[in-house]
Amino acid sequence: MFYWLLKYVVLGPVLKCLFRPDVKGLGHVPPSGPVILACNHLSFSDSIFTPLLVKRRVTFVAKAEYFTGKGIKGWLMRQFFVSTGTIPVDRSGGKAARAALDTQLRVLRSGNIAGIYPEGTRSPDGRLYRGKTGVARLALESGAPVVPVALLNTDEIQPTGKLVPKIKRVKVRFGEPLDFSRYASSLGDRFVERAVTDEIMYELMTLTGREYVDVYAASLKTAIVAPTNPRDGDQSRTAPVGVEGAGKG
Repeated sequence: MFYWLLKYVVLGPVLKCLFRPDVKGLGHVPPSGPVILACNHLSFSDSIFTPLLVKRRVTFVAKAEYFTGKGIKGWLMRQFFVSTGTIPVDRSGGKAARAALDTQLRVLRSGNIAGIYPEGTRSPDGRLYRGKTGVARLALESGAPVVPVALLNTDEIQPTGKLVPKIKRVKVRFGEPLDFSRYASSLGDRFVERAVTDEIMYELMTLTGREYVDVYAASLKTAIVAPTNPRDGDQSRTAPVGVEGAGKG
């Protein structure tokens, strides 16, 4: 009840008035049944605007740390995620990816909408990065159609590290549903899962118009901050970027 109150009475009308959403393709989201919204990830505000624009309830998962913060900021963040129906998932350890997948599968098997960021983390520079295959496994295991969602300028509205967003018209594009039922018997085939993921990322690239980089965003972030070997004598340099990491599917 609080989710709908927040969306249609308390927060939703204010956000729509301030950010005047420019939305195209919203009709591509099926009015009923399980659906996967596969979104590019530019900003913290992505998880606000996407559910705001879709009439049905959209459920994302978020790392459990968002729900355990201290002080006023931690309390506000926790209340926000709880009120928007976001589900906490412990992402530490080897079973983290499976835990997130199982959580989203429960959402889909209940006939609802699951939101997912195939890149796995926010883009460090606005470009579109290689998708992790969790989105493919989710699609193949649930049989749900995948609707690509392109957030075009949320990185301008709320850049990483900025708490207060800039008032600017938000632009979002919804693509046509992608049906991967033809691959249902290939669940667990890593080549098929990679092909499905790449097809989704291609659609996102087309919708966003952003440069695609065939590297995991998380690996790039790690490379940027990783120091060189202390024996090199220069602690200020960073490790070379552009090397693809394994990442968790």
